[in-house]
Amino acid sequence: MFHFETHGRDARATIKILSDTPDSAYFGFVSETLNVNEIYVSLQGESTFAGLPCIFVRLTACNLRCSYCDSAYAFTEGKKQSLEEIQAEIEGLAKPFSHKSISLTPGSSPVTVDRQAAETVSTVSGERQTAKAVENKTAALSTGLKPGVNENGQLSSIRMPLIELTGGEPLLQKNALPLMKQLCDDGYTVLLETSGAHDISGVDPRVRRIMDLKCPSSGEVERNRWENIAHLKSTDEIKFVVGTVEDYAWVKQQIAQHKLDSICPLLVSWVHPLAPEQQDKSLKKVPAGQTPISRLQLVENIIGDALPVRFQAQMHKIIWPPEQRGV
Repeated sequence: MFHFETHGRDARATIKILSDTPDSAYFGFVSETLNVNEIYVSLQGESTFAGLPCIFVRLTACNLRCSYCDSAYAFTEGKKQSLEEIQAEIEGLAKPFSHKSISLTPGSSPVTVDRQAAETVSTVSGERQTAKAVENKTAALSTGLKPGVNENGQLSSIRMPLIELTGGEPLLQKNALPLMKQLCDDGYTVLLETSGAHDISGVDPRVRRIMDLKCPSSGEVERNRWENIAHLKSTDEIKFVVGTVEDYAWVKQQIAQHKLDSICPLLVSWVHPLAPEQQDKSLKKVPAGQTPISRLQLVENIIGDALPVRFQAQMHKIIWPPEQRGV
């Protein structure tokens, strides 16, 4: 388990991993709190939502030590915050985007939607909901469609900004689950970045789960929880981070073996070299005998093999210095 220590409400937190068993390593808090590394607004740099405004909630702690990890500072740095404090901070950052949503239909312009910030509430199925949420439920019943969803069941527009829980590993903290549920209830499109080493079945089905499958060069390939594949939906995404020729061959094998392209979108990222200050001593080493692959070679291989994946550059590392935090 993890040992969590804090002194004073706003004190920094210290976390020690006492066991690296993937599914036993959870925070257990009596009160509804999370250990948060940082909360900030930026552009979503990856996934099928790349380029859209996004509020990132980076949670503390991870029980993996991938060779290429660029956020090792989140292993131990953080402070304890209540769910209410986190939601208030998110609402503050989201305020400039109020009354706006964006179309996801190709060729369409952004759509401005009247999103009244009224605090009027109504009780539906025992849940506290805004007047707008009740209105949306009524519309869904009368049209057979969910708000912002087209006749094919695809999102046609979303409330801005996105909200993403990342880490670290968010699923190490059980209270991440009720936070994501509440954010979905509030009408946000919620993304979860997870390592793939933990059970994703308990995550609210409205959350868009972006799940890693760790490649051999990560040093953590044995931690992949293959049972998660059965829980993935078409709205989820699988991400591969490729750093070597052997990684690429492994990705091709997994796509074919598990028919992953029939489940959800597949993302392939290239391992961006770490800056000296990012090279944490606890990170795993790339296993011996592997051959580095360049970004150009990776892209040409994808094209040449007609691999059914979306190559993604980490947009935030192109716009800002790769080692910069909070972007």
